[in-house]
Amino acid sequence: MSNLVVIAYDDQFKAEEVRTMLRKMQQEYLIDLEDAVVAVKDDKGKVKLHQMYKLAAAGALSGGFWGALIGLIFMSPLLGMAVGASAGAVSGALTDVGINDDFMKHLAASFKNGTSVLFVLVRKATPDKVLAELQGTGGKVIKTSLTHAEEEKLQAVLSATREPAVG
Repeated sequence: MSNLVVIAYDDQFKAEEVRTMLRKMQQEYLIDLEDAVVAVKDDKGKVKLHQMYKLAAAGALSGGFWGALIGLIFMSPLLGMAVGASAGAVSGALTDVGINDDFMKHLAASFKNGTSVLFVLVRKATPDKVLAELQGTGGKVIKTSLTHAEEEKLQAVLSATREPAVG
């Protein structure tokens, strides 16, 4: 079962910075992210979601391939590719994977302008190493599916001062 963690930041850029750290940790097999979305509330109060996966682009690529293949069978590969790509892009754009978009927009809208919120769905992690990397990154834990003890530990790590790298 995946765990949801929502962390709010006082500026528009910090959530993206932390998500980049998490994606690097994922490449190092320290964490397995199901989804990681950054919601930014700009100075005018508009909320914009920055998804981890671009489903419309992936759908267009997949649809284009299958459309071209079917088009080859019917002697019209370019038409098949165009129809397949557009159908794939539409189906990808309409697909919602991971965290519910309406939930994220509604929660992010409740924060003040010029802030960002990081929504993370974690399949599994190596907690001690992930927490060591996140130490001192700031933010306020807003919502989680963690136990109270785990949530308190996460908030303490985020709020702690960053230790200098030993090298």
